[in-house]
Amino acid sequence: MTSLVAIPFLNLKAQYERLKPEIDAAVARVLASGWYVLGPEVEAFEQAYAQAVGCEFGVGTGSGTGALQLALLAAGVGPGDEVITVSHTAVATAAAIRLVGARPVFVDVHPERYTLDPSQLPRALTPRTRAIIPVHLYGQPADMDPILDFAQAHGLTVIEDCAQAAGARYRGRPVGSLGHLAAHSFYPTKNLGAAGDAGMVTTNDPALAERLHALRQYGWRQRYISQEVGMNSRLDPIQAAILNVKLPHLARWNAARQRLAQRYRELLAPTSAIPPATFPDAEHVYHLFVIRHPRRDALMAHLKAQGIGTLIHYPVPIHLQPAYRDLGFGPGSLPVTERLAGEILSLPLYSELPEPAVERVADAIRAFDGETTTGQ
Repeated sequence: MTSLVAIPFLNLKAQYERLKPEIDAAVARVLASGWYVLGPEVEAFEQAYAQAVGCEFGVGTGSGTGALQLALLAAGVGPGDEVITVSHTAVATAAAIRLVGARPVFVDVHPERYTLDPSQLPRALTPRTRAIIPVHLYGQPADMDPILDFAQAHGLTVIEDCAQAAGARYRGRPVGSLGHLAAHSFYPTKNLGAAGDAGMVTTNDPALAERLHALRQYGWRQRYISQEVGMNSRLDPIQAAILNVKLPHLARWNAARQRLAQRYRELLAPTSAIPPATFPDAEHVYHLFVIRHPRRDALMAHLKAQGIGTLIHYPVPIHLQPAYRDLGFGPGSLPVTERLAGEILSLPLYSELPEPAVERVADAIRAFDGETTTGQ
């Protein structure tokens, strides 16, 4: 085992090393400018990313969670309101809802798409429902048309959670341009990652954009004068400068992820691993390559012994976590979500991952299946 070359789940340094001169120069430019909060670097990235997403306005925030929280506040969601979303997601989705004083109402996910199942929306609707947050999970766009139709019929705001889907498209349109508002994360592990926390809200509504600008900085429309209670969630100019360097490479990086994902599909076809489903209405950008396997925990241990890094996204659904048990969604309430939590496994995938590494991961999975069959 000691002779094996480890395959890490993720290698963030690989991308930095390829862009080191440009990134270092961008950081030095910000430091030399003396402008360390908001300013031209932030404005440039807000405009560039909003354009890439197909929106008129982008408002940079301190994190993806901050982006969700600000989007909810801008939409007027607050105490006593309910927001429909999924439990099969990063906890930030539900945390943002609670941070504005509202109640998350969970619905189950589609068994193959792993995103919000629109057929579940009617049973979650109450007179207190104000918004829906569909999550484009793992890089897979949610099925947005029926969600948008339902929201329009009931006067609800749609806030897309695009944290894991930079560059993904639904019916040819970029995610982030489909709902009333969209929250984006540039956490370092994302397809478009900063060197720390960073986020953005995009919208095509000028009134919402104006309110977002005020809310992210204490509710100021005039400096030092708060017209309403806001917060401090500002995109850092150093992070914006780094993202300005990286944004032109996003499409190429996503294409590399898609090629590696296709290679995984080919190599895993004869195994018990179930790869992510694809849909004709969606362009998946594979923030994560998540398989399902009937013996997930044993497979994970086997891959670890082979020097292969894996993770589970996510091992415990939000509705079963201690901080959210008071919402009343007990075991068995979301059967698809709960079944997935016991079967899913994220394999190594990032744009700089060498193809031979994908082949070695697949070889290890085939070997595991062979040993399992022999053992039976």
